[in-house]
Amino acid sequence: MEIERINENTVKFYISYVDIEDRGFEKEEIWYDRERSEQLFWQMMDEINYKEDFSIEGPLWIQVQALEKGLEVIVTRAQISKDGISIDSIDGFDDALDLAIHEDAKQMLEEKLGEDTFDLPEDDYMDEMMWVTARFEDLEHIIQLSHQFLHEYESMCRTRLYHYDDEYYLYIEIHSDWMEYEEDILSQIFEYGVETNTTQHILQEYGKLVIEEDVFATLRKYFDL
Repeated sequence: MEIERINENTVKFYISYVDIEDRGFEKEEIWYDRERSEQLFWQMMDEINYKEDFSIEGPLWIQVQALEKGLEVIVTRAQISKDGISIDSIDGFDDALDLAIHEDAKQMLEEKLGEDTFDLPEDDYMDEMMWVTARFEDLEHIIQLSHQFLHEYESMCRTRLYHYDDEYYLYIEIHSDWMEYEEDILSQIFEYGVETNTTQHILQEYGKLVIEEDVFATLRKYFDL
């Protein structure tokens, strides 16, 4: 894997399909198996953190470009103020980053994988997500959050709850369609939890999955205030 440090908050790296397979992943998994693609991503980020001291601190913006022999990925850390509310704009990009695959790469992959097994949205981008992990010392704090968290925000997020190192970790994804609400969503979460640089890869590898999805709704179902 080739790594290039762009600036303090941005890193670019290239990984070949051969390297991906050497890591135990099939190329098809990267496009069709979300969980496996996330495992690969966090594995690469752990390696980048080790080599470049690029720790995961808060939300990430990710841009992926499929090339003929591999993937080029740009990762930028979104900056959050100490109170967990204000997120700075990302310098160096004219538009919001997305997970993009260009038309020529799409055609190349169709030829390799077969036209019937590869499909991408017509607007030429796959997806854009912001990730963040919050740490809670006690389950009671997450239960309180679940009852205070606005219900309309729940449909905008994908949540998982892990237990790791005697504490609870809430993993949150916010889809690009709802980025205008990210400040409100994160400010609610950080009223009860603390932002952490513990990656989901570490949580999957060493932690215990407590709730796989819809964390807030599940907690409300079993715990009343």
